[in-house]
Amino acid sequence: MRSGDEMMQQIVEKAASDSDFRQQLLSNPKPTICDELGITMPESMNIQVHESDMQTVHLALPPDPNISEEQLEAISAGLCCCW
Repeated sequence: MRSGDEMMQQIVEKAASDSDFRQQLLSNPKPTICDELGITMPESMNIQVHESDMQTVHLALPPDPNISEEQLEAISAGLCCCW
């Protein structure tokens, strides 16, 4: 099984080289990521993709320590929170 970092790298590299994929990722991230990686994600999981530019900095905070069992399972499977 690939790590979350490896999956993220695959998505970022494809988005950098494929403008259609990049637009799909921005407009409909969850199914785009699932299709590209051949994975499923829990219905309760939300994915937000932000496009950086020279004027904007995005800061991703670690998950709240009070997470649900389903979220914990997704983390342990490498499906979230590494991005």
